[in-house]
Amino acid sequence: MSERAALTIDTGPCLVLLCKRPALGHSKQRLAEQLGKECAYRIAQLLLDCALEDLEQWPGHKVLAPDDTLHQAWGQTLCTHALCLPQHGGNLGERLNDLDNRLRFLGHRRLIFIGSDCPSLRASDYRKVIELLDCSDTVLLMAEDGGVVLMASNRTWPDLSSLPWSTERLGKTLIDCCLAAGHTVRLAGELFDVDYHEDLQQLSGALATELRPARLRLLTALEDLTEQSNG
Repeated sequence: MSERAALTIDTGPCLVLLCKRPALGHSKQRLAEQLGKECAYRIAQLLLDCALEDLEQWPGHKVLAPDDTLHQAWGQTLCTHALCLPQHGGNLGERLNDLDNRLRFLGHRRLIFIGSDCPSLRASDYRKVIELLDCSDTVLLMAEDGGVVLMASNRTWPDLSSLPWSTERLGKTLIDCCLAAGHTVRLAGELFDVDYHEDLQQLSGALATELRPARLRLLTALEDLTEQSNG
């Protein structure tokens, strides 16, 4: 779907997946330092599949936002019913502001941003976020490491360019930033994202009762990784 073809009337929350194209030597660098490039690449692909699973099943408008315009054609093949809208340059805060402004220009008013690092997200988490959006401006789902795994808002985001991205101070700073801009802010809970080997161990437990296909493939890969480590 082209950007021009997007609807200009907001009929419900729009789910936006920000992602990187997995590549050997450029995926999950902190995992790669611990487990090797090939393993990190495989995990990155499986994590992306889990996020794409959520995007495919989303009942409303959906957007896939690869991190580079060079990856637009690739992104368009991943979710054919989504608008593929590549991110523009700058740090993550600048890219989020730009993407948010472009989507609101197209008529979207309720935007939910996710990445591909939190496969423990469930339908109940999304439902809670939507419920909280009905009574507040901005909803955040926090990460256990101090970051965020989901950002949702009915309002344009304030300037996010100077926030301490990829640090344990991000979540608190983001809350303060939104409050300073006059947003009412609600928190939808806390989950963990995947950055390190120990996160994979926690993830195995979190996925133990999963039935979703992409999560099951990820769980199988984690079990194989554990067997190799024990071997």
